[in-house]
Amino acid sequence: MKPRVLMAMSGGIDSGVSAMMLQEQGYELVGVTFRTFDSITESCMAREKGCCSVDSIFEAKHLAEKLGFEHHILDARDTFRKTVIQNFIDEYLQCRTPNPCVLCNPIIKWGILLDMADELGCEFLATGHYARIGEQNGRLFLRKGHDAQKDQTYFLWKLTPEHLRRTIFPLGDLTKDEVREIAARHGFVKLSQKKESEEICFVPDNNYRNFLHENVPDLAERMPPGMFVSTEGKMLGQHGGLYNYTIGQRRGLGIALGAPAYVVALDAESNRVLVGNKEDLMCQSLVVHDLNLTKYADFTDGMRVDCRIRYRNKGVSSRLFHADEGVRVEFDAPVESVTPGQSAVFYEGDDVVGGGIIG
Repeated sequence: MKPRVLMAMSGGIDSGVSAMMLQEQGYELVGVTFRTFDSITESCMAREKGCCSVDSIFEAKHLAEKLGFEHHILDARDTFRKTVIQNFIDEYLQCRTPNPCVLCNPIIKWGILLDMADELGCEFLATGHYARIGEQNGRLFLRKGHDAQKDQTYFLWKLTPEHLRRTIFPLGDLTKDEVREIAARHGFVKLSQKKESEEICFVPDNNYRNFLHENVPDLAERMPPGMFVSTEGKMLGQHGGLYNYTIGQRRGLGIALGAPAYVVALDAESNRVLVGNKEDLMCQSLVVHDLNLTKYADFTDGMRVDCRIRYRNKGVSSRLFHADEGVRVEFDAPVESVTPGQSAVFYEGDDVVGGGIIG
């Protein structure tokens, strides 16, 4: 008899097919879907979309019933707001651009869900992520999913070997097309055709500025209008508050310079937005903090890795060095739009060496 597994279900195709595969392999499943936010936005009073909406919860419950295993709904709204959402707000107020999924994974999916697994007598936690688990010298680490277009290790770098020891990724060796075929073959044709959402789950209209306005009552006072300034120090006009801008942004600046202009930096101390050309966005190095190493317990200065600074980034050949403030990454070739608050993830081939938050 195979172990009992807590199956994290979003109501979507990936977690649904993961459940089907584990059932066929003989695992006893217990389904769970967590609630992380209220389903009505204050601004538009529209039903929210994404993996944690009311609709998706009932879709997950219905799928578990059809597959014949028990399903639980976990209210994680309080924890989610105090950690993931609050961090999202705090980071923007500090002129940084956060990635909430990176924080949600260890706190919610591999935090309170593993606690729930213990309560329900489940040895493992399974999710529908496109990722794999490798092992070297008894140490577990993440490996890229087989489908390069769907690989999600960039969002999972905070997971520790201890997390991975209790994790199953059923989809790691599959492509998205193969996953859709499995759903259809099991009779879930509608599920096999379901579209995906890449929005932040608690920002359904994908407009973080509206979200900040709704959740920070004194936003305008805390981040008032200031000045656009060129890289040469020339005043270019007034900006609408630092929270409206991110590194690399070109559109929506509201200034005409006769040539493409990009946000190069945000200066909270002087309340200025630094604007320059595309060449001004190029960086030769960066520093990360909040480091989590997975494949190795430590590294030697000069270690070669491929560094990814955003989800769709292919990675750049780089070297790692210990630094007083964290880890310094030196790129072999300049990289565009390095953004404080985002993640830098280090790879050796398909293996995740570790990652950190860009300072």
